[in-house]
Amino acid sequence: MPAHDTVPGFRWDAEDYARSSPAQKQWSRELIQKINLSGRERVLDIGCGDGTVTAAIAECVPEGSVIGIDRSPGMIRFAREQFPHDAYPNLSFAEGDAQNLGFSGEFDIVFSNAALHWVYDQGPVLTGIARALRDGGRMIVQMGGKGNAAQVFIALDALLADPGWGQYFCDFSFRYGFFSPSEYRPWLETAGLLPVRVELIPKEMVYPARDGFCGWLRTTWLPYLERVPEARRSEFVDALADTVLALYPPDPDGAVHIEMMRLEVEAKKR
Repeated sequence: MPAHDTVPGFRWDAEDYARSSPAQKQWSRELIQKINLSGRERVLDIGCGDGTVTAAIAECVPEGSVIGIDRSPGMIRFAREQFPHDAYPNLSFAEGDAQNLGFSGEFDIVFSNAALHWVYDQGPVLTGIARALRDGGRMIVQMGGKGNAAQVFIALDALLADPGWGQYFCDFSFRYGFFSPSEYRPWLETAGLLPVRVELIPKEMVYPARDGFCGWLRTTWLPYLERVPEARRSEFVDALADTVLALYPPDPDGAVHIEMMRLEVEAKKR
């Protein structure tokens, strides 16, 4: 799920995100299967969001433990309420910053899904991951990669050409960290991590109807939404959805299809 509040000032609605992120959760389940857990590992989940994925990992390590961190206090509160310690004794949640991890030699696995693309400078993240891992420990992460959600960015360019919306984006320079394997590999090596697999994987995000698609826009495109006056944000989401769907119409059943590109990274601590 996103490293919530990675950029100061973003306000996340945990319940809305939990309803609007089925694709991210499905991709997380697929990523968990790739770890090949033995059941005894100690795992760190960076950008745990609403805690659903972190709890799924905890169920896979009954003799181990999992801690989920997120910058959003609201997400951490929600995760603790949904997955209390008495029901998940090997699971805990804490506020934490991906760029300032305070762990040293504690984890067998560092996991993250749909979160680290919120951080443009990956150097501090990877240094912190290397420090947090035990010798021989592994990181496995998936995030938005180069070319991710290109349809939405094309629609945004068209929408913001309208001065009515463009007026709110003067000097707007926020950049998602959507990187290629050739960019990412050297950063791993600099941090002391041995690349095992670094690849771009195409995915398709499908929402059965427009409402679900609008929920995704509302809960994950905060750098854009928070430039718009609060009273106009719902209007902005509708306008963006209309622009996307005009350029890329739904299928005959009304489902919305968005092409995504995920950067999947697996590495070991030297």
